[in-house]
Amino acid sequence: MARLITRRLLLGRALLAGLARAATGPGQADAAGRAKGAAATAPAAAATEPARRELLVFAAASLSDALEEVGRAFTAATGVRIAASYAASSVLAKQIEAGAPADAFFSADVAWVDYLEKRGLIQPSSRRDVLRNTLVLIAPADSTLRLRIAPGFDLAGALEGGRLAIADPDSVPAGEYARAALTRLGVWSRVSDRAVRGENVRAALAYVARGEAPLGIVYRTDAQAERRVRVVDVFPEDSHPPITYALALTARAPPKAAQLVEFLTGDAAQQIFVRYGFTAPPGPQARE
Repeated sequence: MARLITRRLLLGRALLAGLARAATGPGQADAAGRAKGAAATAPAAAATEPARRELLVFAAASLSDALEEVGRAFTAATGVRIAASYAASSVLAKQIEAGAPADAFFSADVAWVDYLEKRGLIQPSSRRDVLRNTLVLIAPADSTLRLRIAPGFDLAGALEGGRLAIADPDSVPAGEYARAALTRLGVWSRVSDRAVRGENVRAALAYVARGEAPLGIVYRTDAQAERRVRVVDVFPEDSHPPITYALALTARAPPKAAQLVEFLTGDAAQQIFVRYGFTAPPGPQARE
């Protein structure tokens, strides 16, 4: 992939494209002013659209390592560069709703793609369920803790007064999966007040990697990408909804973006994703 645009730069572009409508709190008025200024430049931007040789993908934070390599392969095959912005799927969906200039949305669950589809902000025929992931309990790499995940397991005791690092369960897919699993296993009520909530799954991973939390819940792919943590155990698949990564083109995406969908669901990309710990979803990928 041509060098990916940094999160900071992308968020700046998103704000200028109209993020103010999704903003809350004291900064809302300032964001609205920036969005108004961006709108005034829209005709000029549209005029240069045919010459654009780059596709902008808004992708779940857990995809960052794998998608960078997949993007380079896509550029080599097509000559089209990929720029990506990584964050929680919920944050990215809200940015797209507010007018951010994404061409594709690669979500860590199907719910946020549904959210955009209901609002007419994606191309429904482009939707694909591309990947699956696994939920794991992690600890710092030097931890000697042993704990088996089972109904009623003593997660609270294993924390020994420390915090449980998870992505925000009120908005981030990884956190929602974590809460669903712990609820199904009958232990959420005992640890919910010990949870430290990350803005995305990589933030939760960092808490554990830095030794700031003795345990955390992330995707297997995140644990695989971070040497400073180890997997304590894997959550049973039936303890939470399937972790399905869904891809869709936005309503504003140019026709050439269709080749991105084809590539990401093809064998070359799937082989790369598998090396990073993802698996392919069962059954047909397309959603008509």
